[in-house]
Amino acid sequence: MVFVRNKTLRRAIGLSLVVLGALLMWLAPEVIAGIVLLAAGVILEIVGITLERRDSR
Repeated sequence: MVFVRNKTLRRAIGLSLVVLGALLMWLAPEVIAGIVLLAAGVILEIVGITLERRDSR
């Protein structure tokens, strides 16, 4: 289920989600809020990678 049909836009969104996810994981402190940021980063990474993989088909 891909909502964005434009291949270039989908690739740009996927790349920015991967970068944002990595940034959230890098900035996550070692407290409870950090766990939430780390989880959000991982989820954004997974969504971004999924969009990138669908783009390569």
